[in-house]
Amino acid sequence: MSAVHNEQTKLLATALNNIAVAYVVVGFVTPVTAVSFGVSSAPPLKTATVSFAAIWLCTAIGLHWVGRRVLRSLMR
Repeated sequence: MSAVHNEQTKLLATALNNIAVAYVVVGFVTPVTAVSFGVSSAPPLKTATVSFAAIWLCTAIGLHWVGRRVLRSLMR
């Protein structure tokens, strides 16, 4: 494979990982931090809130996993 293809593959993996980090921050860290500090605008601690955070965290893990799979294609 060419050097250009390798760099484009790395760029794609990095973009996927960056999106995964954004998902963790927006959907998991922010609500959990807001609830733990008792912010008045924080969502109430209910099953729906926990499910919402878990879904965002799982989506981030999935995106990170896809980015790792993209990088593994360089090993072949």
